[in-house]
Amino acid sequence: MSRLRIRHETGFRYEGEAASSYNEARMLPQSSDGQLVLASALDIAPVSGVHDYLDYWGTRVSSFEVLTPHRELVLTATSLVEVRPRAHPEHRLEWTALADAADRSSELVEQLGQTARTSPPDEVRELAAGILRDAATPCEAALAIARAIGERIEYVPGSTTVTTTAAEAWAHRKGVCQDIAHLALGALRSAGIPARYVSGYLHPVPDAEIGQAVAGESHAWVEWYCGSWRGFDPTNLIDIGERHVTVGRGRDYADVPPLRGVYAGPTSSQLFVRVEITREA
Repeated sequence: MSRLRIRHETGFRYEGEAASSYNEARMLPQSSDGQLVLASALDIAPVSGVHDYLDYWGTRVSSFEVLTPHRELVLTATSLVEVRPRAHPEHRLEWTALADAADRSSELVEQLGQTARTSPPDEVRELAAGILRDAATPCEAALAIARAIGERIEYVPGSTTVTTTAAEAWAHRKGVCQDIAHLALGALRSAGIPARYVSGYLHPVPDAEIGQAVAGESHAWVEWYCGSWRGFDPTNLIDIGERHVTVGRGRDYADVPPLRGVYAGPTSSQLFVRVEITREA
């Protein structure tokens, strides 16, 4: 078990004065299998009233509006989370049983369809199909597909943007965790395996000392269904464990951006992000 303190500061700086803004933040985790939220808070400046709710995918959302003129919007999310090792039970689910389960569950059906961000190029579809031919079960195939994608994409910060598609990232064989997750989702779904996008945080230092604060960032990985939901981090080629904190799930990044909004005022704004993670136990 590890205990992680996460401080995530983000927001917008406007080129002039914004008259008002309307926003949604998905920055605070909630307790679930493998993690227990001991404390969490979201500070917003300028001060604003906040409405919290769970969205369609089960992600915690803070919706707020700022109706006073402002040149900068700053959100600071702080969380203290206990993270335990996740179990990854082996399921001998057959392909016909997986198809039957998907037919009976709207949750699974919705995670089978491709989106504009995850739609894979033919080469990725062929890669997934080749792995299927050698795999005995959907679980075995899914893990091999996610690994194959992670092994073929070079992690290069700044090489893509939040609007980059899986096909574009594959063409350059470069991307960030978001792109690698989108490619893995596209490959898994093309193979008939329900899969979903997961956003959260990853402590970047496996052997960090207690009390040591390190620079972090938002992270993304995938989960697929093969009898139960099973997570994997294709960017780092590791199972989801004590360094991962889940914030939200969806079909792709568009369902779980940390901050999204609209404003009235200047024609442009600049997003800023700072994440600090401290291991406390």
